[in-house]
Amino acid sequence: MSVRPTTDQLHAPAIHVRGLEKSYKELRVLRGVDFEVARGSIFALLGSNGAGKTTVVRILATLLRADTGTARVNGFDVATQAAGVRESISLTGQFAAVDEILTGRENLVLVARLRHLDDPGTVADDLLRRFSLTEAGARRVATYSGGMRRRLDIAMSLIGKPPVIFLDEPTAGLDPEARVEVWQAVKGLAEGGTTVLLTTQYLDEAEQLADRIAILHQGRIVVDGTLAELKELLPPAKVEYVEKQPTLEDVFFAVVGDASTGANRE
Repeated sequence: MSVRPTTDQLHAPAIHVRGLEKSYKELRVLRGVDFEVARGSIFALLGSNGAGKTTVVRILATLLRADTGTARVNGFDVATQAAGVRESISLTGQFAAVDEILTGRENLVLVARLRHLDDPGTVADDLLRRFSLTEAGARRVATYSGGMRRRLDIAMSLIGKPPVIFLDEPTAGLDPEARVEVWQAVKGLAEGGTTVLLTTQYLDEAEQLADRIAILHQGRIVVDGTLAELKELLPPAKVEYVEKQPTLEDVFFAVVGDASTGANRE
């Protein structure tokens, strides 16, 4: 039987973390992590490799137990109400978990059937359309580009309409065009009411996507706020005339075209 959050739980933040600590023998990975994520928002957990981002996600997804501290997801305690947490979330790891032998549509239908949903074909077709994969739906995933695989992976994670989704380094290893494709997909999640916790080591990714950004450093959250609030931590900018030269990114997209027009490229 499904576990449902109470009315009070539904009015609480989608994610509430207090005092999380985790060590592996002498290595202290988390040293008291605190943050909250509002419902329907994108929250970026920013940090370098080894900062503890994936450890936080694994604890919130009930895959790992914290040494101390508390965490609630969709109103459920990750330690004592794991079943409720698992029904509320979807986790997309650092590498796309898709079956390359199957077509994109077959991957989606398979997951829909595993979740015992009515009319898996309609569910699959709706998600293919939502993620601009309709034309590629009948092709084997082995023929997909990196960005297409990642979008399919995210689409699969949305089957069953989980209110909270964890995206762990969603654009790691992707080319610039594919990164933009994934960014567009992530923005669409929040616009549809899904709460997104995004871990990344890319500063521009957090800047492009997040409503709030927390920087995790040496096992602690050292700053947490909106992009505007974080910029206020630095001295006011001086107004100077600077001749702006195009960036390499500007040149790249000028040459190859807008990534959004090539969503179903080979």
